[in-house]
Amino acid sequence: MTRRHTRIMNIAQPSGQCFALVTETYPPQINGVSNTLGKLCEGLLGRNHRVQLIRPAQPGEKPGSTQSGNLLERCVRGLPIPGYPGLQWGLPAARKLKSLWSRQRPDAVYLATEGPLGWSALRLARRMKIPVISGFHTNFQQYSNHFHLGLFHEPALRYLRWFHNQTRQTLVASSTQQRELNRLGVQNLSLLGRGVDCTHFHPTHRSSSLREQWGANSDDIVLLHVGRLSPEKNPELLIDSWNKLRAAQQAKGTRLHMVIVGDGPSARELRKRMPDAVFTGALTGNALACAYASADIFVFPSLTETFGNVVTEAMASGLAVCAFDTAAAHQHIQDRYSGCLAPPSHDQLFTDNLSWLVQDAEGRRSIRLHARHRACQLDWQAIVQRFERCLLQAALGQSIPVQAVPSK
Repeated sequence: MTRRHTRIMNIAQPSGQCFALVTETYPPQINGVSNTLGKLCEGLLGRNHRVQLIRPAQPGEKPGSTQSGNLLERCVRGLPIPGYPGLQWGLPAARKLKSLWSRQRPDAVYLATEGPLGWSALRLARRMKIPVISGFHTNFQQYSNHFHLGLFHEPALRYLRWFHNQTRQTLVASSTQQRELNRLGVQNLSLLGRGVDCTHFHPTHRSSSLREQWGANSDDIVLLHVGRLSPEKNPELLIDSWNKLRAAQQAKGTRLHMVIVGDGPSARELRKRMPDAVFTGALTGNALACAYASADIFVFPSLTETFGNVVTEAMASGLAVCAFDTAAAHQHIQDRYSGCLAPPSHDQLFTDNLSWLVQDAEGRRSIRLHARHRACQLDWQAIVQRFERCLLQAALGQSIPVQAVPSK
């Protein structure tokens, strides 16, 4: 057996390494990044690795370390992010990390955040010659346009490019994100998709009693939106498309209902401008799974997603998704077959697609079946295995092949 084959076998059958994950959000916080990091951490632990989870202390927690089996959690100080209750910017923690890593040196570090905490971890890891890979989880450079911070757009781009190019590899969630970051000059990009729990998110969780609470009978059509209610999620199109659709369908006698799951800085404005919608607040667990399964159409107008876990959760629940052709929707939806797609920023086509889904019962039924089938192919175990392989290759000092990503 050649030396090369021996090294490949060592990667495929790890004996248990130590990996540090640096993130600013983690369960029980409710967002896509938190969900992803929770799954990746859980997966590494399940594959016999030791994990150092470095994150800001959440409300009610104190900074410090706790050990549970192979998981060491190191909570550092943070500052609240305005408008996002419960979320924090992690403050630089180089001294604390140096103390930890001098005693328990990780084999590789994964940075899921580019903020002050991630910056300090990156600088320290490079000084200590610990291999680092990163993940691009949030389009912060796009958020500046939605918060009237246009002056910060170019500096944010330069910083993000510098940050990720300091790491051995940057993992992205979708092919659209990969192409965009490549255009911006970020190097060594590779795809790490997202899975979905198709047992938890399942059409059998449909509840007639929940629909009744929403005011919907069995023949009514329920539109659902799940996500953070904030300016970068394009709530204006959600409002506009709902108002146009409701007016048109009422004239035809179709009973429509809109249910909005989530919270955020735009919640008050949405409640004011969509007084006939049902607002549930943030939901988790079985309550969220039942909400998905009890609706008929999923409405997702966001243009700033790196992936959009809610899209695949809706598909797994058997919903017809109306979205823009980007991120998870681009990756996993075939237009008019397993969902409806509009080119980014083509608002009228987005609204037209939503209207078609409402009016064409047979087309909607077919799409829901195909959406569920596609979602069931997205296995978290395969995602964790690829993540593990990237970390092991970094730890062993091997070159990391960039995964080719098809357009669909």
